[in-house]
Amino acid sequence: MTSLGQTVVVCGGTAGVGRATALQFARAGYRVAVIARGEQGLAGTLAELERIGVPALAISADMADAAAVDRAAERIERELGPIEVWVNSAMVTLFGPISEAKADDIRRVTEVTYLGFVHGTLAALRHMRPRDRGVIVQVGSALSYRAIPLQSAYCGAKFAIRGFTDSLRCELLHDRSRVRVTMVQLPAHNTPQFDWARNLMNKRPQPVPPIHTPEVAARAILKAARETPRELWLGKAAFQSILGNMVMPGMLDRMLANRAWDGQLTPESETPGRPDNLYAPVEGLHRTDGRFTQQAQDKALGLGSEQVGLLLAGGVALLAGVTGLAIAAATRSRVRAELEQTRPSLRRLFRH
Repeated sequence: MTSLGQTVVVCGGTAGVGRATALQFARAGYRVAVIARGEQGLAGTLAELERIGVPALAISADMADAAAVDRAAERIERELGPIEVWVNSAMVTLFGPISEAKADDIRRVTEVTYLGFVHGTLAALRHMRPRDRGVIVQVGSALSYRAIPLQSAYCGAKFAIRGFTDSLRCELLHDRSRVRVTMVQLPAHNTPQFDWARNLMNKRPQPVPPIHTPEVAARAILKAARETPRELWLGKAAFQSILGNMVMPGMLDRMLANRAWDGQLTPESETPGRPDNLYAPVEGLHRTDGRFTQQAQDKALGLGSEQVGLLLAGGVALLAGVTGLAIAAATRSRVRAELEQTRPSLRRLFRH
């Protein structure tokens, strides 16, 4: 798929993975529209996009507001041209035990992190389906498959996105639509999320290692938009979480109960009453990288879920083949042993 002159929309594109993704598409030659809440973040991202030299547009909208997202999509179509790729990556989160969370805060995480994806998807479909083309990229997480403690609202939203996307994919296939939907399941990344998320703990939060740069995710999202695998799994931790949860969920429950609680917290004390972005943007923190740059890796293995399935099928077939050979060898050995035991009796029989 050629990118020259195509329009991409990146929701939540002013910080972290979203901002890195907007810049990655710009370097690949796309026209880039960014939707986010914060005016400062939008201005900074737009300036970076314009320095790259591509047509760009920055629109302030809350992804929880479906009407605002629809208006943004209409403006993008008018000013940048037909939307060919829509990337849903906007999110907010809440760190803390379920027992200490407020219902309104969980609702807000759900409205942005899940319903924001729904609103973005619906807006994209309204423009893509009549043209019978386009790609929707859902930025997911290993937490779409394996939930962890202290992030129940976020995990619930990511699970919901995966269910919604699977239903949409079936419907597009039923309608023989050429609109494609793909989901990228990410590992941990070094983003400002851990500096401005609402935190109910007395220690500062951190991503669960291994940590990757936002550019690792951005490259994977661009790849998914171009190749449209059913899903793209990125990073060793994502593979381990997804596959491990398929075969030993109970063991992972106990392991995460023991390790993932303290593993998400640094020794640093949280600043009481610091601003967070759950209900409004925190100006001054809109950047690509977080505070874990020294630990961030700039590479990660990425495989389509179809490729993973083939590898697993090959592994199962190989195991079955080896097991079959072992059984056959054992059977031959047993038959030979039984023949050796019966041979004296056969000799006596034929002598008589």
